Amino acid sequence: MSLTSAATLATLDRTGPRRITDLAAVEGVTQPAMTALVRVMEESGLVERRGDASDKRVTLVCLTEAGASYVLTRHQAGVRAFERLIGELSGDEVEALVAALPALKHLAELESQDREGPKQ
Repeated sequence: MSLTSAATLATLDRTGPRRITDLAAVEGVTQPAMTALVRVMEESGLVERRGDASDKRVTLVCLTEAGASYVLTRHQAGVRAFERLIGELSGDEVEALVAALPALKHLAELESQDREGPKQ
């Protein structure tokens, strides 16, 4: 799976159903590229398209159960990899990481806000 596919699934998991135009903007690709990507992920059973109850002209891309399971599995694999690597650090290095956690959390929040665009 491409990084853009994985990132798109993670975005849908984090933010819920989105328009293709929104996903394209968040992931930094063109709308035609996102349309093609969504088609492939739809054929793989990871996402589905649904109508928007508030605007019948709009189609939203939603995670399927398989898509949500894929995101969870990738997340868990990442956590296990970091646990293993952190286990190889010295006590001082672990303490330095713990001390840096608030700044790292803030960076992640800033990145998430940047990817999702300005609040309306």
